[in-house]
Amino acid sequence: MARPFSFTYLLKGKAEMARVAALLSGRGERSTHPVDEVLPASRLALYGFQHVLAFYAGAVIVPIIVGGALKLSTEQLVYLINADLFTCGIASIIQAWGIGRIGARLPLIQGVTFTAVSPMIAIGLGAGGGTAALLVVYGAVITAGLATFAFAWLPAKAFGTVMRLFPPVVTGTVITVLGIVLVPVGLNDAAGGLGSPDFGDPKNFAYAGGTMLFILVLMRVGRQFVSSIAILLGLVGGTVAAYLLGDVHFADVGRADWIGVTTPFHFGMPKFQWFPILLMLIVMLITMVETTGDTYAVGGIVDKKVDSETVARALRADGAATALGGVLNSFPYVAFAENVGLVRMTKVKSRFVVVAAGVFMIVLGLLPKAAAVVASIPNAVLGGAATVMFAMVALAGIQTLAKVDLKEEKNALVVGVSLAFALLPATVPVLFEKHMNADLSSLLNSGVTLGATAAIVLNLIFNGLAKAEEPVAVTPTDAGQAATEAVAAPTT
Repeated sequence: MARPFSFTYLLKGKAEMARVAALLSGRGERSTHPVDEVLPASRLALYGFQHVLAFYAGAVIVPIIVGGALKLSTEQLVYLINADLFTCGIASIIQAWGIGRIGARLPLIQGVTFTAVSPMIAIGLGAGGGTAALLVVYGAVITAGLATFAFAWLPAKAFGTVMRLFPPVVTGTVITVLGIVLVPVGLNDAAGGLGSPDFGDPKNFAYAGGTMLFILVLMRVGRQFVSSIAILLGLVGGTVAAYLLGDVHFADVGRADWIGVTTPFHFGMPKFQWFPILLMLIVMLITMVETTGDTYAVGGIVDKKVDSETVARALRADGAATALGGVLNSFPYVAFAENVGLVRMTKVKSRFVVVAAGVFMIVLGLLPKAAAVVASIPNAVLGGAATVMFAMVALAGIQTLAKVDLKEEKNALVVGVSLAFALLPATVPVLFEKHMNADLSSLLNSGVTLGATAAIVLNLIFNGLAKAEEPVAVTPTDAGQAATEAVAAPTT
């Protein structure tokens, strides 16, 4: 009789862990790379929960904004949040664990892309708002997810040609843009959260600054293990401080249900309309650029070679998760840059940490009361931690650009002009709000969209397609390999 699957059994013994990791790597041989290392259960839990806390605010903000814009009830909004967390967990496990040729098998957390917010609101308002509008949104999401999944199965030669659109000057620029665009999001949270009554209150900056300082001190003076969970400790410490000062309230925890099960097509069968589908296809093109950049970035951070097949597997996971999101009442998915920054900060490279995080997310998606506890972390505390992580994302992009010859004027123009385009929506919002067609604005009112598009187009204009023999992948360096070995060594 076959032994039933047990997570505890999976973690038993170093020999068994190495064997399972090798099997899951899809190579049939023993893997010694830290990415494939199955850590002890206690550390998996700690590191995984830290990823959840780091990603939580960014994950739930999309259903909150979209649900609010479509005038959903509080009960419907809570359902959207639970569905999002539940699907995020499944998507992250697919990406990190891997199913056949689906999933990058790297420590990449999957979350709902913020790029889709404006288009989804435009689609929903055009459909009249409410749950009826969600059905049109989900029809577009499912179609775009399936299209992305199919695209990533193109023959190697065709897919390789597409990947030649993303040499280091493009991927480095996109990663840098992601970090630069995300930093203001963290700063807004540090100020209390846009729209909150106390937005900009110095007290919020005190909480954010204290959290940030605590994290930096732990990173500087803490031992390897302590520094690796500095973000988690910072969030806990900041929340405790705010609670002692009377600024954390758990009323929502008491009102939340214990169990909330996500069911397919909860709001009804999706509706498929051509213009919403077109909008969502464009969104997925942008998310493919984001995931490509994040895959290269995390590959460089963990010293794991990333090639066209790795990127294809990551994009297949994106497409599968997005289609699944439409079925399970959620939205388009992308590799989360926030957690790429966390991987860089903590130097914890095991992809099984993301699998553990995925399990936590599924549990949170099933337990609204547990999710409400995490949601009680003050915006200012989240902002303090997030700002550090977002800055590290930008740094990862800068390091990729360091491999590019920026003395070459063509490359310098690609980077500089793309960064300028990325800052346009935040700098001149009136252009998109008052002087642009609503449908066009919903597509272009995103720094990531404009910056990534500009990088691709300008690189084609100035440099053309990367040469077939030009290495676009990020490969381990000797210094990086030494760092990998240091992280893998036992802590004394």
